[in-house]
Amino acid sequence: MIRKIFIPLSEEEVAPRFDLAAEVLLAELGEDGRILQEKVLILPEPSSERLCHMVMTERAHTVICGGIEEEVFDYLTWKGIVVIDDVIGMASRVLRRHAAGNLKAGEIVSGAGPA
Repeated sequence: MIRKIFIPLSEEEVAPRFDLAAEVLLAELGEDGRILQEKVLILPEPSSERLCHMVMTERAHTVICGGIEEEVFDYLTWKGIVVIDDVIGMASRVLRRHAAGNLKAGEIVSGAGPA
């Protein structure tokens, strides 16, 4: 089963707040955790409603983000989306850490050492 991972961006980093992101990294992971595809999607303006709609239409399995409003968090989890929040770091490193199966909420993913 291919899993889609949705990461709101602020330039190349995980956006500090879900509702302020106008760009998103959408990645597909294979069953073995390999990153199969990565693409950046751009919204006309930041909006938590549009981001939630995009999560649903893209059929994302997981959202990895910085801060997120409790109402949005609850909505996404109610819809069956895994939300890993309070994550800080470069989106590419965060994605690799998640693909390896060892990313937890509240993590700061530094630029040093293995992902």
